[in-house]
Amino acid sequence: MENEIYYEVTVTVESPNRVGFEDYMTRRHIPDVLTTGCFARAFFVSDGGGRYRTTYVAAGQAALDRYLSDFASGLRDDFAAHFSSGVLVERQVWHSLEEFIEDAK
Repeated sequence: MENEIYYEVTVTVESPNRVGFEDYMTRRHIPDVLTTGCFARAFFVSDGGGRYRTTYVAAGQAALDRYLSDFASGLRDDFAAHFSSGVLVERQVWHSLEEFIEDAK
C-alpha cells in the first residue's frame, strides 16, 4: 500500500538468549508496540541463525513520528531491562513506493 512506512528492527541474538528472546518478543514486546495504535500490523521473522527482524507497518510518517516521540523510549527501556547484553539492535525506516500483488486466477 502506498505511503505505508515500514519500521524494521533487526536483532542479532547470542545463542543462549534465543528462546527467551523469541518468547519476550511474541508474548510481550510486539503486542505492546501494536497496542500503541501507531502500527497496523507487524511481521516477526528469523533467519534461523540468531538474526531476527520485526517489521512494524505504519499508515504514514505521522504514525511513526508519534510512536518515536511518545512510546519508543519506554519500550526500548523495557527491552534493555530484559536483554542488557548478548543482543545487537539495528533500526531502519523504509517508505513504501508501490505494492504489487499477483493476480490470482
